[in-house]
Amino acid sequence: MNLAPFWFSLEAATLATLLTVVTGLPVAWLLGRRRFPGHGLLETAVVLPLVLPPTVLGYYMLVLIAQATPLGAWLDRAGITLQFTWQAAVLAAWLGAFGLFVRAAQSGFELVDAGLEDAARTLGRSEWSVFWSVTLPLGSRAVLAGTMVAFCRAIGDLGITLLVAGSLPVQTQSMPLVFGGHGSPLQLDLANQLLLLTLGLVAVLLFFVGRLARVRR
Repeated sequence: MNLAPFWFSLEAATLATLLTVVTGLPVAWLLGRRRFPGHGLLETAVVLPLVLPPTVLGYYMLVLIAQATPLGAWLDRAGITLQFTWQAAVLAAWLGAFGLFVRAAQSGFELVDAGLEDAARTLGRSEWSVFWSVTLPLGSRAVLAGTMVAFCRAIGDLGITLLVAGSLPVQTQSMPLVFGGHGSPLQLDLANQLLLLTLGLVAVLLFFVGRLARVRR
């Protein structure tokens, strides 16, 4: 069995999930623990990718990194090519998973007792220390659940990845692209085997997400 699409999807989804956590955690904390002008606008921007069709997101992401744009021109001068590379697949998966992670983590941070944070501040803790010692531990279940959901979303991305990374065998061909028959004739046996692997992995992760939700309640 050709497991290259499985391993590529696993690696891309793992990197995308790490990127999602690193970039999404500050945003989730900001939305969950602070009120500021533009709060609703930022919340809308986070949710927007979740309601737009993936192909639309992929198209505009491809336009954004094209050479005709300032970002694309800067990348070109730096000798960086993103279109139809594994890096583009990671960015595509990140874009699809970012909003899911932020919304999940935000809901956990919103439930943190502000009195506990204030108590830590009275002991001389900095805001940085308060976050790591109080806010994050108390919201950790929601953050972990968001991380798992983000990984499941990243490993199953099709529309965004197809447009910005293509379906190049070994290089950028993920499992969803094999299921869709993109880039090569659909091989039913291979697709079915990869589907079982994917379903098993996602089912285990979703089981733990459900367990976390029940423990939280």
